[in-house]
Amino acid sequence: MSTIENFDVACLGILVADVLVKPADTIPGAGLLERVERVGLYSGGCAMSASIDMAKLGLRTAILGKVGDDIFGGFLRSELQKYGVDAGGLTADETVQTSASVCLVSGGGERSFLHCVGANGSFCYDDADFGVISRSKIAFFAGTMLMDSFDGEPCARALKKAKELGKVTALDTAWDSKGRWMSVLGPCLPHIDYFLPSADEAAALSGKSDLNEMADFFFEHGVKHVAIKKGSLGCYLRESKNSPGIIVPAYKRAARVLDTTGAGDAFCAGFLTGLVKGLDFIECGKLANAVGAHCVAADGATAGIKSYEETRQFMEGCERVTN
Repeated sequence: MSTIENFDVACLGILVADVLVKPADTIPGAGLLERVERVGLYSGGCAMSASIDMAKLGLRTAILGKVGDDIFGGFLRSELQKYGVDAGGLTADETVQTSASVCLVSGGGERSFLHCVGANGSFCYDDADFGVISRSKIAFFAGTMLMDSFDGEPCARALKKAKELGKVTALDTAWDSKGRWMSVLGPCLPHIDYFLPSADEAAALSGKSDLNEMADFFFEHGVKHVAIKKGSLGCYLRESKNSPGIIVPAYKRAARVLDTTGAGDAFCAGFLTGLVKGLDFIECGKLANAVGAHCVAADGATAGIKSYEETRQFMEGCERVTN
């Protein structure tokens, strides 16, 4: 049962225990061993990371999802409690294991994943606690394409229900290794206020290579606002079908990139924090870029995130990349 009366953002989606291995520039052959500098256990998954990031930025957040009744599930619950994220909408299923990934991080900070879907794959519409969503300003759906029992029509139904409850809706998709793309996401698009895909995901969904054409495609399918993540190049923003697309440059950092795990989730957390704070569309994009810049400066998906005040100070004193 949720203990907080109202929330800024309810995050519905995936939670993952991430085992990070770095640097993983060489993968040993069968029966061989390669030494690495470190192996660590961190929280991950789109909804989990975004909920913690926003809590660190000062928002009241809740999470809706599923874990297994196992060590990884206990670890994720302890991390949520540590950062003050309400887990009243989180269910445990003793018949499945908690979702987990082995994240192989290169010396340059890029990562590859070995992923077990686990409990995230069994989360379904009936598991969604709409009581939590009803007490939230924004319903953020995070992890589409990795929730086998929820993707597609159930997700669209949940988004529609959130809209009927008067909530702002946002959605960030994961990469679809099965290549289903619009067959899964298509029913959801008419119910999304803010769509926050990466450039690669947007291209795969739309079949377009131009950012403006990608945005046009999503508007034609019912999305209200589009923000496309471009990694180290910043983001592309389009507030409406009739407004121009704008590239908002990323922020330069003195520190090198350590780990890009969770950078997209950090972007979403920053953007949604901007919405809660009443920032305009462009300022939301700038804040999103700044939160993403902090994410990649530390190991793990959430360790590098600073407070809202510290992030604003960073933005004021940091140069932005010129493309």
